Amino acid sequence: MGYRYSEYLMTLSRKFLLVTALFAAATAAFAAPDIRVVGLFKDRAVVTIDGRQRILRIGETSPEGVRLLSADSEAAVLEVDGKPIRGTLDGRVSAHSKPPVSQAVQIMRNNSGMYSTVGSINGLPVTFLVDTGATQVAMNAAAARRLGIDYRVVGNPTAVTTASQVERAWAVKLDTVKVGEIMLRNVDGVVLEGPQPAKVLLGMSYLGRLEITNDGRLMTLRKKY
Repeated sequence: MGYRYSEYLMTLSRKFLLVTALFAAATAAFAAPDIRVVGLFKDRAVVTIDGRQRILRIGETSPEGVRLLSADSEAAVLEVDGKPIRGTLDGRVSAHSKPPVSQAVQIMRNNSGMYSTVGSINGLPVTFLVDTGATQVAMNAAAARRLGIDYRVVGNPTAVTTASQVERAWAVKLDTVKVGEIMLRNVDGVVLEGPQPAKVLLGMSYLGRLEITNDGRLMTLRKKY
């Protein structure tokens, strides 16, 4: 009787070990991959996934199912299990991380019926007039000089059609344009030689890279990820 009981316990022990091994294997199969961002470039990122190095361009998916949504010199946004996850250089990315919170700025319509807000260009303060009809961020020559933009040296001659005439202008590249917490780099701008526009126009070279909602009284700008 004692022998049979010992054999019974051994059988149970073997079954327990087998179940434990199967459970461990299943857990490993569904475990979140170990993802690290080790290189960042414009529209490209180098990541290691469970120790394997992958070079991904925007829109590409690795054999492990990790897709690159966006990348610049600061961070990469990866899609893991259908969720967008932001990863910085040499930082571990967890598939269970919360998706990044989108940055948003709200701008009230003023008494003149216009949307005006404060921000910065190249780190210097600016009062913007939001203009979805302007192709680029536009400013007059005096504003450019105040911002330290030597448009005649770094810009390319062009022409801009205003409401009244064609104005001589220079196309420039703005290092940073920021409104609230939303800062974008390498934004196309234009400098008009005359006194117009009186305020810097926040045009579509900035706005077009954001999500915009407008209920007629309040405009909301939201950064895309």
